Amino acid sequence: MKKSLFIYVLAVLLTMASCTSYKNVPYLQNSESVDLSPATMLYDAKIMPKDQLVIHVNYPVDPEAVKMFNLTTQIDNTVNSTTTRFSSQTQLQSYLVDNEGYINYPILGRLYVQGLTKTGLENLIASKIQGAYTKETPLVYVQMSNYKISVLGEVARPGQYTASTGKVNIFEALALAGDLTIWGQRDCVKLIRESAQGEKKIVSLNLNDANVINSPYYQLQQNDIIYVTPNKAKSKNSGIGSETSLWFTSTSILVSLASLLYNILR
Repeated sequence: MKKSLFIYVLAVLLTMASCTSYKNVPYLQNSESVDLSPATMLYDAKIMPKDQLVIHVNYPVDPEAVKMFNLTTQIDNTVNSTTTRFSSQTQLQSYLVDNEGYINYPILGRLYVQGLTKTGLENLIASKIQGAYTKETPLVYVQMSNYKISVLGEVARPGQYTASTGKVNIFEALALAGDLTIWGQRDCVKLIRESAQGEKKIVSLNLNDANVINSPYYQLQQNDIIYVTPNKAKSKNSGIGSETSLWFTSTSILVSLASLLYNILR
């Protein structure tokens, strides 16, 4: 009878230990009770200083009329490393947004672009070209070529990633980095953000809570830095192998409890 009671208590302890660790793992745990209506607005990134903008103007009726707005630069690519021969390719010139929020654009001159969305800048350039250089509205396409996010800490592949669409949320960024490791704190992910005025801010995001989708920091901005903090087990045992440390710690606790219970119940 005592032996059966001992086995039962040990099983309960193991179940409690597994439940305690599991509850901190799943994302968006309370998704059924969260009001997602505030998250229905589509996000559109705003242009900031130090952004690199690639702008292409197209006017099918008369391509020559807008040719001067599409400046190109040459890129030399090595064709054969042994003979060091190069081939030249051209690409559209990019425009750096300065600290005051301006770009120097051909013909149109100095344009204030800070705070505009891609669509806003496209409309601005199209309106300035139409009438003066074309009869009808030209087609303008703007791309942020350096929309980058950095992901550090307890993720599978730390690094800097480019969001080609100019739109990425916290979960998409972590997916690019291979998701969190088992050592990452899902309820304490740090986001470092710098405003257009140079003001820096650090916020903590709880990925276990589905309300994170309604957070103003859910959609990332260019140059955001995500840092996944390690949990206590990783921090305390950083001097030795992580898996070995966790195994020894768990085994030690269970053996101690089992020994105590055995001595009490025998």
